[in-house]
Amino acid sequence: MFEKSTWIRLPRNVVVGHGVLGRVREAVDDLYLDGTPLLVTSPTPYELAGERVATQFEAAGVEPETTVVEEASFGAVEQVMAAAGEADADFLIGIGGGKPIDIAKMAADELDLALVSVPTAASHDGIVSGRGSVPEGDTRHSVAADPPLAVVADTELLSAAPWRLTTAGCADIISNYTAVKDWQLAHRLKNVEYSEYAGALSQMTAEMLVERADSIKRGLEESAWIVVKALVSSGVAMSIAGSSRPASGAEHLISHQLDRIAPGTALHGHQVGVASVVTEYLHSGTDGEWRSVRAALESLGAPTDAAELGIEDGAFLEAVTTAHTIRNRYTILGDGVDERAAREAATVTGVIGGD
Repeated sequence: MFEKSTWIRLPRNVVVGHGVLGRVREAVDDLYLDGTPLLVTSPTPYELAGERVATQFEAAGVEPETTVVEEASFGAVEQVMAAAGEADADFLIGIGGGKPIDIAKMAADELDLALVSVPTAASHDGIVSGRGSVPEGDTRHSVAADPPLAVVADTELLSAAPWRLTTAGCADIISNYTAVKDWQLAHRLKNVEYSEYAGALSQMTAEMLVERADSIKRGLEESAWIVVKALVSSGVAMSIAGSSRPASGAEHLISHQLDRIAPGTALHGHQVGVASVVTEYLHSGTDGEWRSVRAALESLGAPTDAAELGIEDGAFLEAVTTAHTIRNRYTILGDGVDERAAREAATVTGVIGGD
């Protein structure tokens, strides 16, 4: 007897394009959200977008409250929850890059309030996904949370963001290529539940970015359009799967381990991009698609090796050989990669030097 069921939570409104920052209030009205919003942001995003969002509500006779988070931490989540209580907020609006949106997402989930996501940088798929990432000490926690009810992504604003943030978002999407392969491997060897639909969507998104990498250029608003749509697709794939599997495999484990070994050295998206070159080699060997992955990163101007990340070769190899201990998630790393095998994969792909 068939008893399988699922509950997929997706954004109801995704507004993307030129000048759509001025439509945040409209997107909120379309969700029938009433009352006082709490804007959750950080200093630079507030200057770029926060004041303009606040003005839209003020023009309608609503006085929004604002809380500024300085860092991503569980303490910041508690700060936002306290601010929401003091303001008697009815819903939250996360404005910024990954930090304020992830913090707002987790606070909204704890408070059972709706969230609207307004990204100011296309740096990762957290702008739409049902997960938040928070560092704590020498580790990073990935926390499940409801995805935002609406995403308002202004391509004019996103194209003006620092280019390295955009390339990090691109690299994060490209890494889905190997994340899906890890998911399929876990399905075959460990009977991990696999969603054909979510896997296909994630893989298609990664392949699209690999194939169009040479058309994504600094300062070009159409490039921001391509990237943010890819980030939305990746986030939707995770919502369909009910986990981060479609976008997080061995390459993310390696990145999390790099956060421990060399904290604050490189952006998350850049780390997973470089790691995906190595994990693709581990999956398919010299005849695999690692060259296409590396070429796409290079075309974007994203890092392609440990040196460009600012990470020493030895530290990168340590991350590869120990990343399997990060969490109980089966990937191509299995129960651990031998140091010689890791060195071969990283050397052949050019991720580390050949000395």
